[in-house]
Amino acid sequence: MTTSQTTPRPAARPPRPSTKPNGQWKIDGTAPLNGNEEWKQVDDGLAVRERIENIYAAGGFSSIDPTDLHGRFRVWGLYTQRKPGIDGGRTATLSPEELEDAYFMLRVRIDGGQLTTEQLRVIAGISQEFGRDTADLTDRQNVQLHWVEVESMPEIWRRLEAVGLGTTEACGDVPRVVLGSPVAGISADELIDPTPQIDEITSRFIGDPTLSNLPRKFKSAITGHPNQDVVHEINDVAFVAVEHPELGIGYDLWVGGGLSTTPRLGERLGVFVSPDRVAEAWHGVAQIFRDYGYRRLRNKARLKFLLAEWGTEKFRQVLQDEYLGYTLPDGPAPAKPAAPGDHVGIHRQKDGRFYVGATPIVGRVSGTTLARLADLIEEHGSTRLRTTPHQKVVILDIPEDRVDSLVAGLDELGLQARPSLIRRGTIACTGIEFCKLAIVETKVNATAAVKDLEERLAGFDLPHPISLHVNGCPNSCARIQTADIGLKGQLVTIDGEQVPGYQVHLGGGLASQDRDEAGLGRTVRGLKVAADGIADYVDRVVRRFLDERDAAADETFAQWAHRAEEEALQ
Repeated sequence: MTTSQTTPRPAARPPRPSTKPNGQWKIDGTAPLNGNEEWKQVDDGLAVRERIENIYAAGGFSSIDPTDLHGRFRVWGLYTQRKPGIDGGRTATLSPEELEDAYFMLRVRIDGGQLTTEQLRVIAGISQEFGRDTADLTDRQNVQLHWVEVESMPEIWRRLEAVGLGTTEACGDVPRVVLGSPVAGISADELIDPTPQIDEITSRFIGDPTLSNLPRKFKSAITGHPNQDVVHEINDVAFVAVEHPELGIGYDLWVGGGLSTTPRLGERLGVFVSPDRVAEAWHGVAQIFRDYGYRRLRNKARLKFLLAEWGTEKFRQVLQDEYLGYTLPDGPAPAKPAAPGDHVGIHRQKDGRFYVGATPIVGRVSGTTLARLADLIEEHGSTRLRTTPHQKVVILDIPEDRVDSLVAGLDELGLQARPSLIRRGTIACTGIEFCKLAIVETKVNATAAVKDLEERLAGFDLPHPISLHVNGCPNSCARIQTADIGLKGQLVTIDGEQVPGYQVHLGGGLASQDRDEAGLGRTVRGLKVAADGIADYVDRVVRRFLDERDAAADETFAQWAHRAEEEALQ
């Protein structure tokens, strides 16, 4: 299809002018207006690594300064994980100190999702030796480990950095991992390989102390693939490949996307960015966020709130006049994707070999599985793989006569290249098992629901993948507002009893998910699902969709969910 993708309508109104300073450095000055901003100015998060290696690793968890523990550690990919046995009803009533265990979640940063089997084997070994064999593929292309002790961090960093990996700025108020097309450089369909642009951004700016104190997290994405496979609409800054009628192949620049409790889709600035200027444009947007972003209130400290106040015209003008020093040419919008952007299945590469996209259930794997995956890939003549923004893994460079053997081996590891549409479309956040913010379990509940639904819906011919996103709290790490069925964890009252459950969002989606236009899901007043009732609800609403959809128009679940009566969605 060649119809232009229109800019989605913003989901939030511009904020009312504040009578108090917003903590915008270029307007209000740099004096900190809250405790969080204070400690960030006292000592940069990048500086804490030396203390971790030389003091805390020797002294253990009890020796860690509280401000380092709850603030600066994040810059190095470390969050304290939730103490087992604390139910979700106590999440909002206990302090972080009461909720946390003496162990860490550790995010291994994987820009562009690009890995070698050697790197994968190192991650697997760290998981097995230091993380109780835990490993999750995240929807930010990272690998997340658990049960990590501070005493182990010097050795973990040594092993990661020996193979070109790290955890620098994997979390915190910094530029986090740069999402990239999982099939960069190998897809026969891509317009441009974004790897050089990702490499330039990360080599120049990750670990740069001039960008290590942003108002909050800063998320980036770049793709050269027409299926728009990096969920660009929900990143602070994103570059989507387009072909300019006069200037050739380059990128369309989007800014201001983000979900959480105030979701807002990013918007096009309407400019064309040539490949050699992507890093400069990225840096300009990051500096705008640093200098003009709101810092007084943490819940307003994302770029989306600044964009809502400024609008795209002013944002573009400030970017050009104050940070670039030149005018960016007008550019075209990207065309609507012709296929889903998760790359699941078997696909021919531009060199004649194949790449295979495989689906674990909700991103949950293990160190043992990752080690076996590295062996399997090498046994089939390859040393390269990619992680994806959809909690999937893509194996590259497989000869045609080895594809079937690889697919069989992946199946044995629980990584399906031909999954059901329910398994393919389901993702889940960390949940109450490890996360201090969670109210409800996610991975276990979603896994049980997928297996149940595969049996219940086995006889039905679903016309499209059904995306089911399960989140343990309102913060939307699993992108609940952009799923066909998004479940937000909370305590719900069912039959007069308060139980763990989910609020339901329906009909959301992004350009890469069979949507005519990216959009946020709708909520139905009073529609709640118990934590153990996911399969019952999804079964019921999907059957209703199949009964009522306009098959002649190839109506998607999202389209139906937005037009259906509330009764049909119960």
